[in-house]
Amino acid sequence: MAELTIAEALQQAIADHQAGRLREAEVLYRRILATDPRCADAFHLLGVLAHQAGEHEAAEALIREAIALVKTHPGFYSNLGEALRAQGKLDEAIAAYQQALRLEPDFTDALINLTIALQGQLRYEEATASALRVTQLEPRSYDAFNALGNAYRVAGRWTEAAESFGRALEIRPDVAEVHSNLGLVLMRQFKIPQAIEHLEKARILKPDFIEGLYNLGNAYRDNGESDKALECFQKMLILQPANASALLGMGDTCQTLNRSEEAVAYYRRAIENDPRFGQAYNNLGNCLKNQALVGEAIECYRKALEIDPAYGTARGNLIYTLLFQPGYDMAQLYAEHRLWDVHIGQPLAKEIRPHTQEPVPGRRLRVGYVSADFRNHVVGRNLVPLMEEHDRGALEIFCYSNASTTDLFSRHFQSLPLTWRDIHLLSDQDAAKLIRGDRIDILVDLSLHMAGGRMELFARKPAPVQVTFAGYPGTTGLSAIDYRLTDPYLDPEGLYDAYYSEKSLRLAHSFWCFYPLTEEPPVSPLPAKDRGYITFGNLNNLCKIGDEVLALWARAMHAVPQSRLVMLAREGAHRARMRGFLERQGIASERVSFAQPRARLRYLAIYQDIDIGLDSFPYNGHTTSLDSSWMGVPVVTLVGNTVASRAGLSQLSNLGMTELVARAPEEFIGIVQSLATNLDQLAWIRSTLRQRMIESPLMDGPGFARSIGAAYRQAWKTWCASAG
Repeated sequence: MAELTIAEALQQAIADHQAGRLREAEVLYRRILATDPRCADAFHLLGVLAHQAGEHEAAEALIREAIALVKTHPGFYSNLGEALRAQGKLDEAIAAYQQALRLEPDFTDALINLTIALQGQLRYEEATASALRVTQLEPRSYDAFNALGNAYRVAGRWTEAAESFGRALEIRPDVAEVHSNLGLVLMRQFKIPQAIEHLEKARILKPDFIEGLYNLGNAYRDNGESDKALECFQKMLILQPANASALLGMGDTCQTLNRSEEAVAYYRRAIENDPRFGQAYNNLGNCLKNQALVGEAIECYRKALEIDPAYGTARGNLIYTLLFQPGYDMAQLYAEHRLWDVHIGQPLAKEIRPHTQEPVPGRRLRVGYVSADFRNHVVGRNLVPLMEEHDRGALEIFCYSNASTTDLFSRHFQSLPLTWRDIHLLSDQDAAKLIRGDRIDILVDLSLHMAGGRMELFARKPAPVQVTFAGYPGTTGLSAIDYRLTDPYLDPEGLYDAYYSEKSLRLAHSFWCFYPLTEEPPVSPLPAKDRGYITFGNLNNLCKIGDEVLALWARAMHAVPQSRLVMLAREGAHRARMRGFLERQGIASERVSFAQPRARLRYLAIYQDIDIGLDSFPYNGHTTSLDSSWMGVPVVTLVGNTVASRAGLSQLSNLGMTELVARAPEEFIGIVQSLATNLDQLAWIRSTLRQRMIESPLMDGPGFARSIGAAYRQAWKTWCASAG
């Protein structure tokens, strides 16, 4: 220092810093400060050096010293923001960037850093505006278009994100990270082959790029190329044997291949390597639920939520799965549902805007339905009579499809006199804008917290009246949804009203309207007449069949000697576990069989081998029980203390067969035994049940549509009164 002036020493230190000679730079910065404790540049650059070394708190302190000396340097504030952002202090970081921009409005580095921080706070519109400003200032800036692409990507605006990453690659086509990001966005647009093309370019440019390999593996899995997906994840594990994302990818791919036990093992390894990996807990929960290990699944979802209480997917999975678990009453279920609103729904209320629809009670209404199931799906089939029979003079119908694929059912919906919108590529924010633009009066959710639901869209309340229906009888827990449709058997007046966030609108007869295919298997003669023994059956998803259910069914089988039981389940350890449980209840394994899941017509044919259906609880069979009745197989049900456990009661009441409804396990056994010991009566029920369904409210499409239309009109009149 003796031979150098302060300015010369600072110039030399900066040169060392830029050349990567960080130790030499640090020594010079400190010598400068020893000579001149008021050298703001030395404090600032020493802070930058500390930030680069990962010492973010020290960096913050040093840069604040610089700012205390010189309060008008925009670079000081921008780099302070970087040190703060690295510590997770996003509010303070944003304030620092904004101060830098007040001093220098066109400071592109500060704008890019501000964009990233705003993304971290999910302030998508502000992040996008910031990134757009950079592209205007520097139309050939790679960093600007990359930042803009990331802003759009985080906001779920896939088309704009793809365009921005494409512009970045025009400027710098050799950046693996951008190819990977573009591939990820193309996956979200379901352009899988194009995504794979860019992700493979990323792998060529940077063979050891872990994130790119992960995205490529997911793309191959989505493309049905599971072997290639596994290769990508295995390559990740060669590079990083403890990489939790690679283990997650292995688990997800094994789950796709129905190799459930392997999937569980990979998820558990992912959690061992990263105990804070919420997605691994969530996906493990899904896998366990599908194996009928509902209690363990619930524990996994709760672990994911301990890590992140606002993890919407895990919270939705938890509250839906709780419906299958015995021991929860309506008050407990309601409390859990309300937590979804507290953590995810209510924070979105700031996006709700006043509605300007005309409050005219009798005018034609625009009704929008939101679903991923306008297809060959249990919900989609039940919607066909409703969509066909709506009064077009009173209602103009819009369908907002959240599905990435279409089928014959989808095309049938599209052929009806309604407006069809695909929203699966739209963010919730953009979908809400679309719905507002369509001036929808009543928006109807058809999923609740099932897969494909758009609860965060409804939390933004794009329509003045919002209704939930069809996915399953229950509550969403959302303050933004006003009504739920139900029926008088599921929800007698006053029974559960206190446990719904929505007001219940009761349809005249039934929550369900059954729609058979044009070609259905015939009802067969009673199998027991030829076989000499009764075959019980339940073809529900395994998550409805817990140990309590199996224990009751075992009692029924003891009451009916030589009886058999058929269930629907893929091959796997869960079959052996369920057989083992029944063996411990005294039911020999040869009396229990499993059918493999199959296409609908072949699935319905399974009922030709079943004499009596045994309902599940606390979540009764819904469409599956209607299928059973359609095939002539009566279902004995047990009513519980939740609305989902009253589905059998509702359907049997509409069929005029309440003699099959039990209120206690002993009564359930008695009804089963009575049916099984009177084969002539059972054969008569079988031969007449399909016609009974046809003549019942369960297949009265016009009546169903009229009842729902009346409910909508009632809800609309209430809104008009409040708006006037």
